Amino acid sequence: MASSSSSTTPAALNALSDTAIALMRQLEVVLQNINSGKDTLQRSDTSSVDAFTLARDSASLIKAHSTKISVLIINEPFTPSAIIKVLRELVSGPIPGIATAGQACDADRYTTTVRKDLAWKCYTVLKELRGLVEKIPRDGKILSTAQKSGSTGTAGNGSMVATGVIWSACDDLVQFSTGGIGGCFIKKVEEFRATLKDVMEELKEWRDEEPEDDEDDDDDDEDDDAVNEVDHDSALGSMMPSTQEMIDDMMSNQGTIPRDDPDKIRERLESCLKRVRLTTLLYQAIIKRRLKTLPPLPAETSDIPKRLDESMRVLKKLPHMFDELAGAFYELSPDEIDRVMNLCFDEIVLLSELLKTPWTGESDEFSQWVGKFQAEIRKG
Repeated sequence: MASSSSSTTPAALNALSDTAIALMRQLEVVLQNINSGKDTLQRSDTSSVDAFTLARDSASLIKAHSTKISVLIINEPFTPSAIIKVLRELVSGPIPGIATAGQACDADRYTTTVRKDLAWKCYTVLKELRGLVEKIPRDGKILSTAQKSGSTGTAGNGSMVATGVIWSACDDLVQFSTGGIGGCFIKKVEEFRATLKDVMEELKEWRDEEPEDDEDDDDDDEDDDAVNEVDHDSALGSMMPSTQEMIDDMMSNQGTIPRDDPDKIRERLESCLKRVRLTTLLYQAIIKRRLKTLPPLPAETSDIPKRLDESMRVLKKLPHMFDELAGAFYELSPDEIDRVMNLCFDEIVLLSELLKTPWTGESDEFSQWVGKFQAEIRKG
């Protein structure tokens, strides 16, 4: 009897909490390494494990158990035995389960992209759960109102906020796992398409800006004289640039297209905008004709994961490249515009080529459209 009662004391709860926290820290490192690509290849057989199902089930259990802990640590009477029961269930099931899901999501079957994303979402769930477990009282008393709500003067978020963060992380993981490989790539391509449309709109706005004239220079000189008359004794004021001068200096770094346009910047911009618009259509078509028609994955032997990863490698490069292209336009540098624009659209053609062939068969309607798309992109 003494042994049974001692296993449900505050001291026993503290020991189990420490064990759970140490386990989660260890598994967090494993998942972080997977996400960063630093994990060492392990030959443990996880091919029979459905990573998405395990991640989804583990996240659902963690959400339910974290809710129980959240309730138990703020309500009288404080019951170590009840919290110990919940912690034991977590340590024996969903905590190692969610880490196993991240490890079982191998790149050959799920893609490197999905493997890294799933590992990060699993890591986030464990990290937030650990934060809640660390809030379990060690003095045998329930949390104070301040500790519960996270009032000023208490470290970190309160237990209620921490619980909400866990719920959000679990829901995110469940949604990701339910969407599967196709859902992951569809979301990313939609985000890349939105970014590209933003770049296009910014360039359009810049195109429509009118160059400033120098007609008001005399008036500006008169204004300067008036200011000098008022503040001629302020040596510091005469040395420091005004706010307007600083703004003018910043804006001068983003020139407008000259009216005579000797370097044909506007002509280059129109060609760029036309091809960017076509690229947004390509992204839309990729979602509809390729990502939404993916065969069931993961599969034991398939080249589809590799094709998807190669496509994602190109997609991830493009936002930075188009930012660089926009910068070249703002600097009115024709040589740099031509150089970066060629690089950007060469990558776009490569992307279309990677996904030109359907998952099964040799050609389809999208394949034929890609041929016309590539011709338009190259034509400029």
